[in-house]
Amino acid sequence: MVTEPPASSERMMTPDVVVTGEAVALEVRAASAGMRILSGLVDYTLYTGGLVMTLNTWLAIAPADITLSGPMAMVELSLILLLWTLVLPLTIEVLSRGLSAGRLITGTRVVRDDGGAIRLRHSLVRTLLALIEIWATAGTLASLTCAATPRGKRLGDLLAGTYVVHVRSVTRGAPPVLMPPELAAWASQADIRALPGSLALVARTFLQRASTMQPAPRTRLAVQLAAAVEPHVAPPAPAGTHPERFLAAVLAERRDREFILELRSRRADQEE
Repeated sequence: MVTEPPASSERMMTPDVVVTGEAVALEVRAASAGMRILSGLVDYTLYTGGLVMTLNTWLAIAPADITLSGPMAMVELSLILLLWTLVLPLTIEVLSRGLSAGRLITGTRVVRDDGGAIRLRHSLVRTLLALIEIWATAGTLASLTCAATPRGKRLGDLLAGTYVVHVRSVTRGAPPVLMPPELAAWASQADIRALPGSLALVARTFLQRASTMQPAPRTRLAVQLAAAVEPHVAPPAPAGTHPERFLAAVLAERRDREFILELRSRRADQEE
């Protein structure tokens, strides 16, 4: 593959701008701070309401001679708080792969910085930080952080390597990236490391839009993206590989490997 420096007219094609700014036919774009706040209000109103109802029920059925300062009462109270502030939000986000009631209403979803689906560790970091930036400060800290960061990230997103995207239904039918047959053997043996930032999402979006682009910009952007992905793949693709087919091979193999890992993880969970 031949690399060349990007033309000045393509400065807007940097990953962050393509994903969050240009947005004409992109799969996703970063959710606005207002959308995130609305989603959070829905979610945490439901959690708070459930917590209040559970506490009222607990007090109603508790023995008359129980003292709230007693050790057993403190344990039960702690478990109730833990259930509604940590366990339920974490479980819902993990099982729904980044969704919640508020995100269903606003049409948003939590994804990794590279556009992939979140895992347990991402949700755990986000939920733990929510105890401080949402529960402890009534959402003030989270709102300020969302408004101040480029992708509307709160502290939990910054530490977990995630952000919230607005998924548009018009792009859900986009065709999947297919593996070029001549590169299948090479890709299956290649060491494909994690791609930085939103590079994978930008490359996938480019491949899905390539047929609608003019030849010259299409070629320049293909070369630019292939050059950005190439340092993260070893060994290099066979000599003479077209940049677009190289990108397709890397993304298809990466997707297939993540799918296999997800299947193994689910099977392990079921066996437990």
